[in-house]
Parts: sequence; C-alpha cells; structure tokens
Amino acid sequence: MIASNRPGTRLTRVQLLREIGLSPQWQLRESTVAVGATPALTASPEAALALRGVAEKAAVAPAQPLVPTADGRAEEIAAMGWAQLRESVASCRACALCQERRQAVLGVGDVTADWLFIGEGPGAEEDARGEPFVGPAGKLLDAMLAAIDLQRGDDVYIANAVKCRPPGNRTPDPAEIATCAPYLKRQIALIQPRLIVLLGRAAAHALLGDLGSLASLRGQSFAYPARAGSARGIPVVVTYHPAYLLRTLPDKAKAWEDLCRARALMRTAKASAAESAPPSGTRPT
Repeated sequence: MIASNRPGTRLTRVQLLREIGLSPQWQLRESTVAVGATPALTASPEAALALRGVAEKAAVAPAQPLVPTADGRAEEIAAMGWAQLRESVASCRACALCQERRQAVLGVGDVTADWLFIGEGPGAEEDARGEPFVGPAGKLLDAMLAAIDLQRGDDVYIANAVKCRPPGNRTPDPAEIATCAPYLKRQIALIQPRLIVLLGRAAAHALLGDLGSLASLRGQSFAYPARAGSARGIPVVVTYHPAYLLRTLPDKAKAWEDLCRARALMRTAKASAAESAPPSGTRPT
C-alpha cells in the first residue's frame, strides 16, 4: 500500500520505489531480444535503455494474432463501438466463466490512452466492483505506474485477457482466453495505444500465443499489428503480474527493469511519431 501523504504533496521517486520494495539504485542485467542480443549495461536505467531501444527498433518480432472464434461472433464484435462493447461483455454467456461471476469487467481508464496494460482476469474484489486491479495487486500496480510517472486513468487503460472471474481466482485456461479474445482485440483497435504491457503469462498467451514461459518472454521484442495503413506495429512488453510479485518479492527488481524498458520504448515511439507528423499548419495530401 502506498504510504499516506499530506494533501497537496507527492511521494518522491525514492519513496515510490521503496513502496514497491525496490532500491533506487539499479544495475541492469543483460537481456535477450528476439533478434540478436545487446551487451550488459551498467549505466542508469534511462540511459541504458535509451541505447538498447536503438537496437530494438530493428529487432521487433511480429506478435501472433489473437485466437479467432469459429463463428461470426468475432466479426460482430469487431464492428462494435464502446457502448455496444460494454453491453455485449455485460451480457456475454459464451463460456462457463459467466456462471459464477457477479459482473463482467471490461476495463477502465482513458480510451485514447498511449499506455495499455493487460492482466489475466478479474479477482474477487474486481468481480464485486466491476473494475480491474482494485485489490492488493491493484495497489501494487498503482505504485508501479507512479514509479514511471503514470497514474490510473490518465493516458492509461487497464484491461484483462478474460472479462469474468475464473473460479477461485485460478489462471484462465486457453479456451476461456480464446473466447474472450475478440473483446480484447476490439479494445486494442478502439484505443490504438502506442505501447502494450502484458502482466502475467495468461495475458502474454492471449496476445502472443503459447510461446513459452513468462521468464523466457521477458526482454524479448514483440509488436502487435497496428491498424491498416500504419507501417509500425505496437511495441509489446511482457512482465510479471502484480499478484505474482506480491508472492515473489525478489522478482520486483526484474519488473522494474521491464517498466524502465517500457518507458524507453514509449519515448522512442513518441519521438518517431513526432518525426513523421506533418508540419504544423499543413494539410495531408
């Protein structure tokens, strides 16, 4: 839980890092990317990852598409706007997860956000309140966002691979992920984020397919296909789910590395967009 603070003041970065169990001093380890590898860096996270980002621009592996459904349901969902999508998710009976839910949880946040965070599925508190990441894992996620100068709802959207709570908070199975895939795919299409962060193996499975363990996916470069007409894909970063980090404190340091890498990729994406934007006052031909 984030420490209390007097009204009108903000926690320092050191305080935020301490709240998520991390030291403010870091030394990045060598990580493997999809094409080639970069040397180990011992500079600050920002400087090191900025250099690594140059190599990653040419080392992005295309993500596998989300698993389609067998009937016309996916095509119908693909044409929905936000209002229709919320109604469809709320009334969905496509898999057995609907039988024990209190309510379906579509997502929350800025629908034009640059940052999209995708978790696994609602837990008990999320099922009760209708919002993702509101329990202890949600508090940790909020602290992680704050550590990279983000906050829930401000240029951030949070979704899940499945929209209904799996019984006992278990990990959703592949069939359940496939059934919910058209909803997640439509959310991505409507938001058009600049970067996607996958929290946990189920989220990685939903977007990338079954490519291996989460540990093997961390540090690799993936890209989700952007909308038609765009030459660049959406960078995808894989990291640990906050609920896992609550149980495995030593891996918080690895999650911090992933967040720093995501921040560097976002800066690169914004810089590339600014370079390709038409000059102010001109009209596209």
